[in-house]
Amino acid sequence: MNGRAKGSETRREAMENAAWATERARRKTPHRIKVRKTALDLTLIWAVIGIFLILAVAAVYLASSVLMPITLAIVIGLILGVAADRLGALGIPPMATAVILTSLFALLLFFIANTLAAPLAELAGAAPGMIEHTIARVLPYLERFEWLNISAATFRSGPLTPDALIENMGTVLSTLANRVTPALVQGMIFFGALVFFLGSRLALRRALIIAFNDRARRLSAIRILNSIEQALGFYFATATLLYAATGVIMTLIAWIGGLPMPALWGLFAFLSSFVPYLGIAVMTLSLAIAGLLIHDGLLLALAPAIGFFTVHSIIENLVTPAVMGRRLEINPFMIFVAIIFWTWMWGAIGAVLAVPLSLIALTIASELLPQSRVRPNLPG
Repeated sequence: MNGRAKGSETRREAMENAAWATERARRKTPHRIKVRKTALDLTLIWAVIGIFLILAVAAVYLASSVLMPITLAIVIGLILGVAADRLGALGIPPMATAVILTSLFALLLFFIANTLAAPLAELAGAAPGMIEHTIARVLPYLERFEWLNISAATFRSGPLTPDALIENMGTVLSTLANRVTPALVQGMIFFGALVFFLGSRLALRRALIIAFNDRARRLSAIRILNSIEQALGFYFATATLLYAATGVIMTLIAWIGGLPMPALWGLFAFLSSFVPYLGIAVMTLSLAIAGLLIHDGLLLALAPAIGFFTVHSIIENLVTPAVMGRRLEINPFMIFVAIIFWTWMWGAIGAVLAVPLSLIALTIASELLPQSRVRPNLPG
């Protein structure tokens, strides 16, 4: 009797356990219910998405004084990630590595600023004479277009007189001076964020990976982080070498073309190349104006601008794709829109960040959507 009772109790427990396992499996099994969405439902969904995007853009714009230096610090930190790993492999602590790399970056910025300080001061002192000389040189070309209604009298009165231009220049300088203090604060935020990001980069990376629950998502996060660091590091290392060559060639062009301070023109060419389209346009226009101020012949005056534009076009359209290959390709239209958008949002810093942010976004998209990889050509 006791054996039968124990057997029946064992079978009952087994049946209960099986029923409980079935119930748990049923609860875990997702039940998909197809609901037909009406036009009103789709309108509400897109309205919510649109409102969220508008609020997000407004928040980024209003918080630009804080988000801009922090974003720049993160991008620079990702670019310097390879150097940080090399120093870490030598046994240097992460925070010491961060201080070393940040100090080297600060010295580089100080060298560039010190190099530009004296020529820009000289240029500001010669601004009145350059304005008058420019008006005298450009006026004959403008008078050919009668529909412009521009004559010598136009520059003797009104907002286009040399005195008015100089006065407006003073207003611009005073406006820039009023923004020195916010710029200093943002500079402190940038260097502080760069130090702490480089010092805690590995810890942040580890925390971000562990934040995902399953193994597949963690592996995907690792692939995305590695791809971002490799893409940014490879792009900026290659672009720096190519644009340095562009700067050297520009120095030779300025020297042959008779422009003053050819080394400064080479430095401007190197720095402006990191801002696609906009930087090249400003550089070409500046070379054309400088040539018109120095040379009498139109062809000789425009020769430096034409030479720079030709060299840069060859490097961008032939050399850069051949060196970088197709793994760092972004649609030129997307780059153009990104530059306009980020310049509107964050000014000159936004124009510099347009390419890195676009590269990060497309790297994430290519890892999350491997079947629809977008691989257009990345301009410089």
